[in-house]
Amino acid sequence: MNAESETARDTEGHADGRGDGHGDRSPAEVAVVVIGYDDAAHVTDAVRSALAQGPAVREVVAVDDCSRDGSVGLLERLSASEPRLKVIRRRANSGGCGTPRNTGLDAVTSPYVMFLDSDDVLPPGAVDALLAAAEGAHAEVASGLCVRRELPSGREVPWQPRLYALHAVVPRPAQRTRLVHDTLCVNKLYRTAFLRAHGIRFPEGRFPYEDVVFTARLLAAAPRIALIPDRVYVWHVRRSEARLSISLDRSGVENWRARTEACRQAYEVLLGAGQKELARTARAKFLDHDLRMYVRELGLRDAAYRRAWWELTRAHLAEYDADDWARNPAAPGRLIGRVVLASPEPCDLPRLRELAARPARLYPPYARAADGTPVWSDAIPQVLLEPLRARPVRALPLAVDAELRPGARGTRLRLRLHELYGRVAQAGPETVDVEWRHRDDGDVVVRGPRLPLAPCAGVPGADGTAGSAGPGDSAGPGGSAGPAGRGDSAGHSDSAGHSDSAGRSGSAGHSDSAGRSGSAGRGNSAGRGNSAGRGNSAGPVGHGGSAGPDGTWSAETAVDLLPLAAPGVGTWDLRLRIRFRDGASRDVTAHALTGAGLLRRRAVPSARHGVVLVQPYTTHSGALALRVAPGVRGVLSVARARLRRLLH
Repeated sequence: MNAESETARDTEGHADGRGDGHGDRSPAEVAVVVIGYDDAAHVTDAVRSALAQGPAVREVVAVDDCSRDGSVGLLERLSASEPRLKVIRRRANSGGCGTPRNTGLDAVTSPYVMFLDSDDVLPPGAVDALLAAAEGAHAEVASGLCVRRELPSGREVPWQPRLYALHAVVPRPAQRTRLVHDTLCVNKLYRTAFLRAHGIRFPEGRFPYEDVVFTARLLAAAPRIALIPDRVYVWHVRRSEARLSISLDRSGVENWRARTEACRQAYEVLLGAGQKELARTARAKFLDHDLRMYVRELGLRDAAYRRAWWELTRAHLAEYDADDWARNPAAPGRLIGRVVLASPEPCDLPRLRELAARPARLYPPYARAADGTPVWSDAIPQVLLEPLRARPVRALPLAVDAELRPGARGTRLRLRLHELYGRVAQAGPETVDVEWRHRDDGDVVVRGPRLPLAPCAGVPGADGTAGSAGPGDSAGPGGSAGPAGRGDSAGHSDSAGHSDSAGRSGSAGHSDSAGRSGSAGRGNSAGRGNSAGRGNSAGPVGHGGSAGPDGTWSAETAVDLLPLAAPGVGTWDLRLRIRFRDGASRDVTAHALTGAGLLRRRAVPSARHGVVLVQPYTTHSGALALRVAPGVRGVLSVARARLRRLLH
């Protein structure tokens, strides 16, 4: 067997200079370190995907973190027929991903090294593509595209696609600060000697989000980096697993504490290395990604979690200085952060959730200070919204209400676009394009008509723009909203399809945290009502122009369920494109209105399917989505899924 204990591992070939030359070499250049804990169901698939990369892989080092489920036995049997596989079993569980990765790194004898988690796989050709890029560019690091594959649906979402759109060579990370946003350690090939020469290792022990700190240490060492658009890593996302991975299990506030601590250490590492721009970008990334992601879910948590989360966040953001806040002051993450700092208690959670959506939506009310300056609210006037006036209309956090009413005589979609401190009227909204995007396959799109936006007739608001908000729009200190419209929206991604986790945390099972949270507070996203009754009836359909007396525009259309039902049981996200007089446009999602008769499951007669079960609902970010189950078989599948949820 190739198995060895942690204390007796082979350490030959660790000279720091190894692999620095670029002359003739053996084709076997790469080591793949695979870590796992109690993951017998997946670990051999991961190892085989590494071995299948071909002769470029000299060795696969599988580090078992003292599993109890027979994982190490499976690995040892595989190693008996595969001489490239070395199995190391740790004698005590580390509680995290960093220690086993360090153990594997110490055992590597190859010039290059990669990391792979036991529940993921390397796609064919990944190692060859990364190795060719590293050697061709004389780079210490080569990095490629990672895709998040949702299971069992198979839907794939690229991670940081902008960064990997084209081949590129970055001589120093400071020349492309967006590298800070890719905190994954697994989609990269590293020169082993470079890591050892600079002492770049993972935090030891139970340290969630260890790759955030590792990546900061890597960037602080200023490596030459080659970027390629090839798919080099498949990150499996299994939300239905009994034991969630660290990055998915956000039910306890300790997860947020760990994330903020990792982000704090990353900032300090970069700043300590003199990488000031990268350090600033790391803080900006926290606001734009981490903070927004958790705010979208905050209404799902109980009051104790929200208070603890709010306190932790205020303490973390208190470390930011004036320069951190001055950059892009109208960005949604910065506005959210300022609201959190300005209020000692959780507040305005439904409205913050809308702003945290992707794309962001700034929902009414649109308050003003005594001098007319736009502010967050009457209760928090110190958070100024004046920077929105200088933001291009294509980047404004526009708010659109959506009301979907399925019925036997047809399904109607009503939309209402809100004014935003005069910016919308100034731009002149004319039309809105409607499309439904399939949740599991974003390439499947059902496009609706281009609708004219008509000024609404109604009662003017206090500031002559958008009127007063519905119940729950300005929640009290507890941030609670009114009665829930639907409670079963938990567990769904926002309608933009953006990733729900960041800073890859490795394989499942390295966390001792409990399972997913219950349904406490799941109705918080509802209760916003119908914006004081507005939106229940669209105005006349005509060409856009100046806003109506209440500062809104409306459109209405029929929704043809037949194309939505064609793929079978599925979920569709509503996406809109607002077009303006000067040719500019803004892609938005829509806030799902709640209230009497809304967001209820309906069985709609269908000539083709007999019956179509239609369920409008609100996502974590408050956007409108639609579940469709055609035919008796589809209805039965929904019933079985609901029964399973009730039983578990």
